Amino acid sequence: MIDSKVHSINICILGGGPAGYVAAIRAAQLGGRVTLVEEKEVGGTCLNRGCIPTKALLKVSEVLSMISKSKELGIAVTVSSVDASVGKARKDRVVKSLRMGVEHLLAKNGIEIIRGKGWIESPQRVTVKTAEGEAVVNCNRLIITTGSEPLIPEIPGVRLEGVITSDEALELTEIPESITIIGAGAIGVEFATLYNSLGSKVTVVEFQETILPNEDKEITVELLKIMKRQGIKFKLASKVLGISKSPNGLETQVKGEGEEVSLLSEKILVAVGRKLGCVSPDISAMGLEVTKGSIVVNDRMETNVTGVYAAGDVIGGNLLAHLAFAEGRVAAENAMGIPSRLNYKAVPACVYTNPEVASVGLSEDQAKEQGIAVKVGRFDFRNNGRALCHGEREGFVKVITEESTGIILGGRILGPHASELLSEITLAVSLGVKAEVLADMIHPHPTLAEAVMEACGDAIGRAIHK
Repeated sequence: MIDSKVHSINICILGGGPAGYVAAIRAAQLGGRVTLVEEKEVGGTCLNRGCIPTKALLKVSEVLSMISKSKELGIAVTVSSVDASVGKARKDRVVKSLRMGVEHLLAKNGIEIIRGKGWIESPQRVTVKTAEGEAVVNCNRLIITTGSEPLIPEIPGVRLEGVITSDEALELTEIPESITIIGAGAIGVEFATLYNSLGSKVTVVEFQETILPNEDKEITVELLKIMKRQGIKFKLASKVLGISKSPNGLETQVKGEGEEVSLLSEKILVAVGRKLGCVSPDISAMGLEVTKGSIVVNDRMETNVTGVYAAGDVIGGNLLAHLAFAEGRVAAENAMGIPSRLNYKAVPACVYTNPEVASVGLSEDQAKEQGIAVKVGRFDFRNNGRALCHGEREGFVKVITEESTGIILGGRILGPHASELLSEITLAVSLGVKAEVLADMIHPHPTLAEAVMEACGDAIGRAIHK
């Protein structure tokens, strides 16, 4: 709540998403007087229109998947209908609860929130247009965490009614009979998993020759096979030429492998990536260095302008909420005079398909490109006792180790609860642990985590159950 029109504080943070609110709390913990400027809701895209709401809806997909396997357990269950409005209402409750939690934490740490659109006048001065009028924030340090938003490509017809982004997809209360998804990155394949499980006829169009183009090739090949078996159709190495209305719905004109086809669907989801929130006149006028649409920072999150820091999606790279959390913390610590740096060699990434994909560190190809000789350990979930008990036989764990030392350089997981299993490998990469350490560490039995242990054992030539 604003109690005056002029505010003089230590730290002003522009943007209340994952990077912004974490930076605010950390700076306050270090004794700073902090003002957070946010135009919309605290929590940003992740909490309100991204990570959290999509995972809340994907729980529906998970339950439906369990029901589909119930006959294997001797349980006769049928699904008569799925009420999308109920799922949306539950999603909204989860989001609201977490958003209120963040607001409570900000208040608890004495952080002032100014709700409005901020405009940077100088590194020490921000003007905010609010519902009550205009407020001015004078600060010693400025942290820019203005996030990103869905990217809408220049495709003819992309603005037609029924063509939606992930933002609108999260608000649907009815399940579309059919949907075409443009883009097979993390957002595209997650929504493909969701809508397919809800009964929609799903077709995914991707310009690249594979889904999840930045992932391990072995992972993407196997996941593509699994998703096709689930009933999802794909048009890879294909370009969208345009979108048009027809009496029966929306038509997507696609060219691929020498032929043009028209895909008819009720909805079209555009999921080709995100646009960074840093290309604005005030940022340009301040003289911040911007490359390929992202603010340039060093490993202390410092920009080229003294006293100005940036963190989260606006600095580019992997647009991940947990990375934004870490970058926001580092920015706040340096802004408050505490030297801090981030280890970018151990940044985990997860895709919440069914089964999940999780990765950290170097892949085989990346290691080879750097001239590093590697040994790869692998273990299939079909040989893991807990996975078989769960009826989750698909997928595997891979660990990439340096051949000369045995140090774990990275890991890739395709399988049940991959996102939860990855942290063990992330810790190993962070600390430079050798594969033999995880191979010799006693893991509880039966657990999915034993697959990580066995993959590490395989990398040094002594897996037991392979």
